[in-house]
Amino acid sequence: MSELIYECVVSTTDTAGRPHLAPMGVRYRADDRVLLMPFKPSTTLDNILATGVAGLNILTDTRVFAGCVTGRREWPLLPMQRLAGLRLQAALRHQELQLESVSEDPQRPVLTLHAVHSANHAPFLGLNRAQAAVLEGAVLVSRLRLLPPEKIDTEMAYLQIAIDKTAAPEELEAWGWLREAIAAHRAGSPA
Repeated sequence: MSELIYECVVSTTDTAGRPHLAPMGVRYRADDRVLLMPFKPSTTLDNILATGVAGLNILTDTRVFAGCVTGRREWPLLPMQRLAGLRLQAALRHQELQLESVSEDPQRPVLTLHAVHSANHAPFLGLNRAQAAVLEGAVLVSRLRLLPPEKIDTEMAYLQIAIDKTAAPEELEAWGWLREAIAAHRAGSPA
């Protein structure tokens, strides 16, 4: 059985306090530990190694996911409560993570972080199908250089069904950003 991976947005800062947001899959451990496996090179990896801190943001505003993978990284942030760092204002829940250890890997080091603080800010009512489709679309856009165009087209066409049936204005906006990023990639220009 494969290990469960949960999609969230990781917030970090560099040593000068400049924020960086990145959608990322995380693995939870029973002992308040969280595993992150950022690809090299990665601003998220560099920031965590430099500061030892990360914020884990759970949210349903899929515009943040789509925005981050399409160059829209300016989202309202708030200071974390116990560690020096920032969290997303839109987070339904956030955890403040302290780096404990690094298992080196040439492509994806494994970072083990300890949750020193967690806070709930709003109830999680679930995801609608369009929100789930935007998340999957964001993963595809993050891998445009790795996947064949036919796979991207097939998967996006399937995801479009959920967008057509259940999208609110927020999901439509996020979906549009993803479609623009795919078109820009194929045209050879930045999104």
